[in-house]
Amino acid sequence: MTISVRLNDEDTELFKKYAELNNISLSDLIRNAVMEKIEDEYDLKCYEEAIAEHRKNPITYSIDEVKKELGI
Repeated sequence: MTISVRLNDEDTELFKKYAELNNISLSDLIRNAVMEKIEDEYDLKCYEEAIAEHRKNPITYSIDEVKKELGI
């Protein structure tokens, strides 16, 4: 799949120089940046859900309790 992105000249030059400096293609740079953004937002959503669940039921377990429960 091909996707076009419009950039001004300054951004284009910055992206090219950054990609060159890191020895990656412009395509890889943009793909990696978008994937990182998606992963960061997903991680934040998971964190927020976990915190909300913990606030509803603030029970915690020590590592020893978890090991015992799992039979480790």
